[in-house]
Amino acid sequence: MNPSIVGIVRSHLRTREECPKHGDTALPPVWIEIMPEFEPAATDLQIGDAVVVLTWMHQGDRSVLRCHPRGNRDLPMRGIFSTRSPDRPTPIGLHNVHITGREGLRLQVHPLEVIDGTPVIDIKPDNSADPGREEFPSLVNPDTGRAIIEAGRDGWLRGLFAGFNGNISVRQGSRVVITATGSAKGHLSPRDLAVVDLESGDALSSAQASSELSVHLEIYRNQPAAQAIVHTHPPKLIALSLRGKGSLLQLPLYEGQVFATKLTRIPSEIPGTPELGESAGQAARYFQAVFMDDHGLVCWGGSMTQALGLSEELESLAAIALAR
Repeated sequence: MNPSIVGIVRSHLRTREECPKHGDTALPPVWIEIMPEFEPAATDLQIGDAVVVLTWMHQGDRSVLRCHPRGNRDLPMRGIFSTRSPDRPTPIGLHNVHITGREGLRLQVHPLEVIDGTPVIDIKPDNSADPGREEFPSLVNPDTGRAIIEAGRDGWLRGLFAGFNGNISVRQGSRVVITATGSAKGHLSPRDLAVVDLESGDALSSAQASSELSVHLEIYRNQPAAQAIVHTHPPKLIALSLRGKGSLLQLPLYEGQVFATKLTRIPSEIPGTPELGESAGQAARYFQAVFMDDHGLVCWGGSMTQALGLSEELESLAAIALAR
């Protein structure tokens, strides 16, 4: 059997004796060099992705059918198919790793415990459960997923979300991770996160993206500095908007003047339509906060903290304006 080789591992481990018996998180990351002819197959791999790397353990003894588990001779011998020994008739290694870096066709992964020069025969998304950790979809960086879930909870506690309204997203390279339609923002779980392609808007996961996807996509497309977006329904700011069509925050306060320059107001459009998305995207070129008449507030930031924090500031100022 001569499997196709799609890449080569470049590792600090030089001999079999140096290798641990399983992936050790204390190990430094290693690199996989993808063969140039497989570049189209690797285009969608991004930092943070959970993947399964299949290696061909070329130094394995293919005549071995039984062994002492983990090489411990104090343990009784077992059939090779019930162990992870590299010595086996078909020496395929299976490694659950995360992509921690990328330089062209070089992928940095961790943890991978094979020797330098080990051939890679396949890479697949890791859809398996990770005990003791939230089970985010393979295309969702766990840090991204946790940021969205925490923003939903924090915004709900502050009254910026109610029930199932609003939506939250993060730009993740050429993808957008966004809350799924019908999800309760104060009680999000990993299954409430959808993944779409930023350029085309095509779904990349089974979860259905929020109906306001077009607003998020158009803001990311028009505003390169936007890395996170929070669309809330802040009751005080909405109440203030119902008083008239002029400027929302006319306060003789330093904070009011500062944040008023970040906020603009766009005319009413039907929620979920391309027209609303285009209008919000154009406004986001010049303003970090866009109030959509008869609908709600959308804020973008370089981080989730910035986007949610701006939403909180504007709602706080609206409360002062209503109390005057």
